[in-house]
Amino acid sequence: KLLTMKMLLSLIALLSVALLANAAPPTCYSRVLSLSKEITESFKELRTSKAVDSCVEMLPRLYLDIHNYCVLAKLRDFVAYPRCERVLEVSELKEKARSLYTIMISYCRRDLVFLTDDCSALENPILPRIEPS
Repeated sequence: KLLTMKMLLSLIALLSVALLANAAPPTCYSRVLSLSKEITESFKELRTSKAVDSCVEMLPRLYLDIHNYCVLAKLRDFVAYPRCERVLEVSELKEKARSLYTIMISYCRRDLVFLTDDCSALENPILPRIEPS
């Protein structure tokens, strides 16, 4: 009976640690990474949407790699792009891009490491190849 009680307490302790680990607040890096992926995906969906306004086709490409120093200029250019103010989805995307830029230059400035400054990589990203199975 004592052995069962110890095992039960050990299991409860282990589950508590697992729950606490999942409840940890996001780091600056994880927040920037998730927001950049969210913005990139939203942009792709916007470009492929059937109900898209013609101005969306003229928007600058928005592929974001937070490890590339040029991403800061890319975000600035996208937010400052003068067209499509009347398209709600574009305004929302610009607001997210503005937030990401602010987080990167203000809150996470010391936490981020840029591995490259290849601006053309943000224009023509090399997508991972999918190997046939």
